[in-house]
Amino acid sequence: QVQLVESGGGLVQAGGSLRLACVASGSIFTSSTMGWFRQAPGKQRELVASITTGGGTVYADSVKGRFTISRDNARTTVYLQMNSLKLEDTAVYYCNLANGFGGWSINGYWGQGTQVTVSS
Repeated sequence: QVQLVESGGGLVQAGGSLRLACVASGSIFTSSTMGWFRQAPGKQRELVASITTGGGTVYADSVKGRFTISRDNARTTVYLQMNSLKLEDTAVYYCNLANGFGGWSINGYWGQGTQVTVSS
């Protein structure tokens, strides 16, 4: 059973930066596409960025050019560097892995997430 622990969130002013980290337990990490998601109050969870085992990345249009996803397989950790933060980036951020069936998460598991709050 994989476990995911997100960290690095906090309160930051608009235009600032944060770096999120997600440590995954279990050997499945190195063979999995990983993704960062976010959920703002009253909104559905959305995929922000993903990275394949080969390092290929995909970003949501709303974060292109501002966020960078990366991974360290030796540390079973995926990162999200967030620059030029905007008020609308405020959300709880989660990571997860692709389940091999076209979706995300194994057995519906999600970590606790990390809160990012951007202030004006």
